[in-house]
Amino acid sequence: MCLSTVYKTSEPDSIIMEFVSKIEVEGNQITLTDVIGDTRVVEGAIRMVDLTGGVVKIDC
Repeated sequence: MCLSTVYKTSEPDSIIMEFVSKIEVEGNQITLTDVIGDTRVVEGAIRMVDLTGGVVKIDC
């Protein structure tokens, strides 16, 4: 199973959410869902996804 950590692009050490298993995008709203089903909605745009490294960076 591949899980990702989502970071703010502007603050590389700022974690938005860990253990993310699902990302849904609708317009400028990004819904992150972690492995236990907790969700968080942020406004912004995905800037980078590293599936091998489990890293996602979002401008928000």
